Amino acid sequence: MSDPGKAAVASAARERADFIREAIFEDLEAGRYSTVHTRFPPEPNGYPHIGHAKAIWINFSIAAEFGGVCNLRFDDTNPVREEQEYIDAIMEDIRWLGYDWGERLFFASDYFDQLYEWALQLIRDGLAYVDELGQDQIREYRGTLTEAGRNSPWRDRPVAENLTMFERMKRGDYPEGACVLRAKIDMASPNINLRDPVLYRILHAEHPRTGDRWCIYPMYDFAHGQSDSIEGITHSLCSLEYEDHRPLYDWLLEALGIYRPRQIEFARLNLDHTLVQKRKLRRLVEQGHLKGWDDPRMPTLRGMRRRGYAPEAIREFCAATGIGKRNNLIEIEMLEHYQRQYLNRHSPRVMAVLDPLRVVIENYPEGQVEWMTAVNNPEDETAGTREVPFSREIYIEREDFMLDPPRKFYRLAPGREVRLRSAWLLTCRDVVYDAQGEIRELRCTIDPDSRGGNAPDGRRVRSTLHWVSAAQALPAEVRLYDKLFSVRNPNEASDGLDPAAQLNPDSLQVLTQALVEPSLGQAEAGMRYQFERIGYFAVDPDSRPGQLVFNRSVTLRDQWARLQRRRQR
Repeated sequence: MSDPGKAAVASAARERADFIREAIFEDLEAGRYSTVHTRFPPEPNGYPHIGHAKAIWINFSIAAEFGGVCNLRFDDTNPVREEQEYIDAIMEDIRWLGYDWGERLFFASDYFDQLYEWALQLIRDGLAYVDELGQDQIREYRGTLTEAGRNSPWRDRPVAENLTMFERMKRGDYPEGACVLRAKIDMASPNINLRDPVLYRILHAEHPRTGDRWCIYPMYDFAHGQSDSIEGITHSLCSLEYEDHRPLYDWLLEALGIYRPRQIEFARLNLDHTLVQKRKLRRLVEQGHLKGWDDPRMPTLRGMRRRGYAPEAIREFCAATGIGKRNNLIEIEMLEHYQRQYLNRHSPRVMAVLDPLRVVIENYPEGQVEWMTAVNNPEDETAGTREVPFSREIYIEREDFMLDPPRKFYRLAPGREVRLRSAWLLTCRDVVYDAQGEIRELRCTIDPDSRGGNAPDGRRVRSTLHWVSAAQALPAEVRLYDKLFSVRNPNEASDGLDPAAQLNPDSLQVLTQALVEPSLGQAEAGMRYQFERIGYFAVDPDSRPGQLVFNRSVTLRDQWARLQRRRQR
């Protein structure tokens, strides 16, 4: 490399490289490939989740780092489960994450004609045959991890008969399950994936893109490698469960004598207290445990978006988890940490009271309203300020007052002085009860010389409270979300087939009496805010004028950072 600057950048990148990037460096240096071309190949049978976000990040970011490109290719080989709705959702979510495939949008169905011709080639070469064993029989004949499989009685069917039967399969002459096309490899192979895998099956189903033209559809293993080959993919980056499929990937490409990309596997992203299996997530939706694929408790990208997650935070999280070869369980607090870091830098501060307690300020004039200047974001000087109304009656959080406070409770109590954010110093003088003996309101006074919250004589005030003006506050519904599952690893739970049995009963708490400052009257769905002293919230699409709805994204407390500090001791 003649440019010293570029050489230094490449050297630094090499030092930081993971095993995938190291393999790409080696391939480029050896001249195996002259560029880097990856692909993200989702199945359009569900909505993308946080695990897909990691795969999207890996494929798009690695290609970009090496000056290459990344295709989006839908593996639409199973029309029984695929819908245009999912195709549209996947494209929308990838763009939301911040990636674009340009003009490189493809479908496995684009290649159905070529795949069919390649299947005929394998039959002619004596490397594939039509098998009439049923699904259960194929499974039985395949053997086990410790026992070799047995040849199908149809394995040595003549080539001409195989060609005729495969053509009849294509025409729709046979019912579903009557026969399949299998590769002829090795029924004694220690890798079960090489024991004559199924290449085509009969499905009398209309395809979203090809209609009823086809009655046979390729299996993923037959479509995957050949699609990669057609598109000129250099590095086929797959999750770890495809490692045992790599010998089949290579065998098919070699048997057909076509260009062979390099498949490299990485560990999937697994979060604790989270399921990322579409089948089980679908069951939770269908059984009514969740309100849809965009329920903010869902690990789907649209569920996370509705909850207020920022795509930048998700990308930072994916980068921080790195690329590994061993599956492990990532703490969900780590994801929340990166969300919190991003929102801390970019979210405006507002005041909201979730459990209101009325405060009457006896030495403040009735009917008077003053506007207090509040900082929008102390982490961002360009965020500016806003004006917040103050009046004789305000609301504070009920938990910010105690009649008989314990030691180290520094918030409001009888006779105690606190600071009201951006307003005055406040002292509680009296407590008013209702007929049931519950606290109805507090009677307080302010120090008129403390506007802005500063004591004129410099006396120490140990607590600052948020508040809203009673007359101008807007009503709001606030939804507090927690972990969806009560067990750390729902996949390993004793009743793993029934995800509903492991649901956290406190995953959602709805507060209907919340009040927010009037600046939020113009808030729109998707906007994110920090409710001071409470957490980070996003406006839910259910919001309407006069009926605000907020979803808690994350709390203020950073449990993951605390865990990291503890581990470093």
